[in-house]
Amino acid sequence: MSTAPNQLPPWEEADLPEAPRLSLRHFSRLIGPGIVMMGIQIGGGEWLLGPEITARYGGGLMWIATVAIVLQVFYNIECGRYALYCGEPVMTGFMRTRPGPMFWMGFIFTLNLGALIPGLSTNAAAAIAALILNRPPGVEDKLLVTTLAYVTLGAVVLPVLVGGKVYNTLQAIMTTKVLVVLGFCLAMSIAAVSAENWWNVFSGFLKFGFVVVKDAQGHEQVVNSVGHYWRHGEWPTVALENIAFLGAFAGYAGGGGLANSTYSNYVRDKGWGMGKLVGAIGSAIGGRRVSLSHVGTTFPPTTENRARWRGWLRYLFVDQVLIWAPGCFMGMALPALMSIQFAHSSPLYQDSKKLDWAQAIVTADGVRNYEGFGPGLQQFLWVMTLLVGLLVLLPSQMSIVDDFSRRWTDILWSGSPRIRGKFQSHQANRIYYGILAGYVVWSFVLAWYFNNYGTPKLMTLVIANLGNLAIALTGIHLWWINRTLLPKGVRPGWFNQFGVLACSAFYLGLSYLVFMTKQWPAIRAWLGGE
Repeated sequence: MSTAPNQLPPWEEADLPEAPRLSLRHFSRLIGPGIVMMGIQIGGGEWLLGPEITARYGGGLMWIATVAIVLQVFYNIECGRYALYCGEPVMTGFMRTRPGPMFWMGFIFTLNLGALIPGLSTNAAAAIAALILNRPPGVEDKLLVTTLAYVTLGAVVLPVLVGGKVYNTLQAIMTTKVLVVLGFCLAMSIAAVSAENWWNVFSGFLKFGFVVVKDAQGHEQVVNSVGHYWRHGEWPTVALENIAFLGAFAGYAGGGGLANSTYSNYVRDKGWGMGKLVGAIGSAIGGRRVSLSHVGTTFPPTTENRARWRGWLRYLFVDQVLIWAPGCFMGMALPALMSIQFAHSSPLYQDSKKLDWAQAIVTADGVRNYEGFGPGLQQFLWVMTLLVGLLVLLPSQMSIVDDFSRRWTDILWSGSPRIRGKFQSHQANRIYYGILAGYVVWSFVLAWYFNNYGTPKLMTLVIANLGNLAIALTGIHLWWINRTLLPKGVRPGWFNQFGVLACSAFYLGLSYLVFMTKQWPAIRAWLGGE
């Protein structure tokens, strides 16, 4: 695989802007891509799958989140590296390789199919229905939840219409979300969660090798695989019936899927590195003066530029290692603490049929029924937990709409000769909002389909497992473009290369297990029937 000649216009060239000094006094300069990504990714995994994992298995499987988050750090840094160097998102970098833009557009669209399923808005609708009914919605309330799902899906696009740059709106919303959600969960955990459950969850992040097995009675339990081998002389037989669920948990831990690649878009729109010279996508209202170049701009390898490059790399490492990764761990741990303490108090937890329907409100219902609170406090915290759940789910659904629209705006903005020739630099938002409108219409169709023939939980599982395959395959391509398109001195070292390839291997392995366990038996049966 090598650079495809005459496919995309060549990069322009200019000196790399100076990186502002990093210090505690100027820590606000780092409120940017990492915070936005953190706010986006406190969503399906953290509020839906993570709490269910801990409610069912305790903290023994939280190590899966540790592996996922650490490996995604490498993936994110490499996405940011490419954007720092040329101001282009990594998807544009993919199109600069053979066999050319048209092939990669089709390939990326195939990997992006999971983004077409509006899972979080439907889960948010269940929380709104609970507020209206003052009780968890049941199957009999399906029409109400479905109607609210359509309303929320249409409403989440409104904030991205204003703000000058679409990115500015996202940054403000996600910063607020992170502070409120984690602050509420921390306060609840300190006030009501037992020390035993604190230890259970946080120690779980380091319980590497713990797996789910079935005992002689067919009940699931979590065991230490090394300890099992030491005692019995053989490795335990892992129960793979819920591998799609565990794969989804790993997919949502941190980010997962093509959402991580959008880190490069945010680095550009924040104005880090050469992104400061390339521009950003303007909002519909107030964005007329915001421009975006059709192609990236690189810098010559002068001594001064290399020194500035090291300054910008520090931004990436601090943003990911000190902000995004710790935030993701807290985003997984704090909702899990609430779940492990309260979920068992909810009748929903005992009713597996309702659990699929009301997955987003199990913790809130547990708070409402928790014997440690008086009736008045139970009602107050029930409402507050539902509202915090909405603050988790609705901004994340908004970000998915933005993520899809932003990704395809950038792909078409650089990859389509017709668009490069027809649209001026300040008109990128026309492409963005056109794609956004089409996406919302299609999402209504998918929401109708899953609400009539599936469940909100099914949406979540499908989205996450499709995302696992996407991050696995794009990680390999990301490794390639940063080794071949970037010049020496800018390319990643062996440690970062190993990290991004390990990320791909981890998610490729999960995708393989899910396929062989869930899809392959059905395929074999179908082939045998022929």
